[in-house]
Order: sequence, then C-alpha cells, then structure tokens
Amino acid sequence: MRPKLTDVAKKAGVSVTTVSRVINNYGYLSQATKDKVHEAMNSLNYQPNSLARSLHGKKTQLIGVIFPSIINPFFAELIEQIENKLFSNNYKIILCNSADNREKERDYLKMLIANQVDGIIAGTHNLGINEYNKVGLPIVSFDRLLSPNIPIVSSDNFKGISMATSELYQAGARHIYFLGNPRKVGNPTDYRLQGYQATIKKLKVTSHVHAINFAESPTLKSLSIKKLLTQHNIDGIVCSDDLTAILVLKIAHELNISVPKQLKVIGFDGTSFIQEYHPELSTIIQPISDIASLLVSVLLQRIDEPDTKLEQMQYILPVKLLRSQSTFGYE
Repeated sequence: MRPKLTDVAKKAGVSVTTVSRVINNYGYLSQATKDKVHEAMNSLNYQPNSLARSLHGKKTQLIGVIFPSIINPFFAELIEQIENKLFSNNYKIILCNSADNREKERDYLKMLIANQVDGIIAGTHNLGINEYNKVGLPIVSFDRLLSPNIPIVSSDNFKGISMATSELYQAGARHIYFLGNPRKVGNPTDYRLQGYQATIKKLKVTSHVHAINFAESPTLKSLSIKKLLTQHNIDGIVCSDDLTAILVLKIAHELNISVPKQLKVIGFDGTSFIQEYHPELSTIIQPISDIASLLVSVLLQRIDEPDTKLEQMQYILPVKLLRSQSTFGYE
C-alpha cells in the first residue's frame, strides 16, 4: 500500500502539519526536524502529491511536452534534449504524443491543466486549437504559431532551404523540385517553401512544388515519389525533412536512377540518427540542442517572471549545410 502523510508523521515522530510544512518549505523548522522528516520519507519511499502542493500555491515542477510524434528521429532527439535540460532544472515532463489528431491534443491539454503543470512546450502539428489561448499557463511553441501571445522558437527555415536549393544548383541540377507542404498557414516552417521559391527565382530556373503531407505513411509517400520520378524530368530534389529524402533515395535506387549522377537529393533536419545511419545524405542541420535550451530557458523565464513582458516573441536559430554523396558524389 502506498504510504500516506500520516505514516511519515508517525515514522518521524512529528505531527502531520510539520510534515506538510517540511514538504512545502513553509515556516521555520529546525534542521533536525527537517532531517527526521526527510529520513522518514526516504525510508517509506513516500512521494509528495504534486497536485496537493499546487493547491497551496507551490509549483508542481511538472512541464507538459506536446509533440506530434515520438518515433520521428528529429522529434525524438529534440524531446530527449528538452527532458534532459528540464531535469537539470529540477523539472519532470509529462510527454503527450498528439499525432495528427486535434481532439487528442485537446484532451491532452485538459489533462495537463488538471495535473496543474507549471508550463507547456508544444511542437504540435494540429491547427486551430483555441484552448491554447485559454489555458492560463506559460507556453512556448516550437515551429508553430499557436497564438500571438505564445513565443515561438525555430531554426532558420528560409535560409536552410535556400542553402539546400543553391547546393543542388551548384552541383549541376537545373530541374529542381521541392517536396513538402505547398500550403502557407502562418507557421515558421512555411519559410521553407518561401526559401525555395525565392532561391529558384534568383537562379532563374523553373519552380516545381510537389505536395508531400508530413502525416502520410511511408507507403503513401513512396507511391507519390515513384510517380513523380517516373513521370517528370527531375535532376534535383530538395525535401522539407530527412525521412522524405531517404525515401527518395530508396525509390531512386529501385528505379535504377543514379544518385548523384542523374538525381541529386538533399534533406532537412540533420539528426544524429540520420548522420550515423544515412551518412550518404546531404542535409540541412537544425541545432537541436540549442533549440531545446532556448525552449526551456524561455519557458522557465515565463514561469518565474509571469508578469514580465518578453523582449521578443520569435527566436530564430542558425542552421548549417552538411554536404555528402547525395549532392556531390565521390565517384
């Protein structure tokens, strides 16, 4: 049976009120009394009720983290970094996998509010969730415009895809396609498409945008990519994420299209997983550790100084190009 506050009080030889005061660090108590209570808590493996503490105006030391996927390498690495940085600041996380499901995300928001989390870091892909304006909690967003009042942290999406497109052109590609989301909905990731279009215009070549939905299964994406490669004259593809780029390389191999001799491919994200297991892929590297650090620091500032106005509402971090065999081969 889980130990109760009364068990700790009995074990320490003090009152329940004294145990509560030790847990909540309230009022003056001798160090000897604190030591006895903590020793009893450790002996009984007693864990204070975070919700009960929050009702007394104390922090729960819990942060809600909402992302669309926990198996995507980029999100997995970012979540790990966020968790590590929060843990070093004495916070634990409640991880919510929202997927492509708006109602699921709403339910998770309600759960986080009910658990009295101190704040939320959101990297959701669902749009139009008005609850973000109503939760009354400090929130920081990654790459998504959730509300004008919620700060956004992102990498330089525009420059990243601009660099990627220029890389393909410098490698000799002239029929360069963009594979990603063709719709502009106000999120920082829209700048990837804008970066492609601006660079294509500057290079004075024809723009080609092929829609690839982030939430589609690899099977559906593969069918779309195969149709694209067999029906169009393409010698360069810039992908809005690395997993799509890996599928392009796979389909090109199946169709006996030589990479990079006939087709040059570049991705976006540059996770450690991709660099280690697919070193042949050229990609744009997002600074995952720096993104996590900034998300955490901005959120903790909002938690500790709720009445202080933030100096800025959007933070953009630099990216870098990783050149490999899929653009400039070593044949």
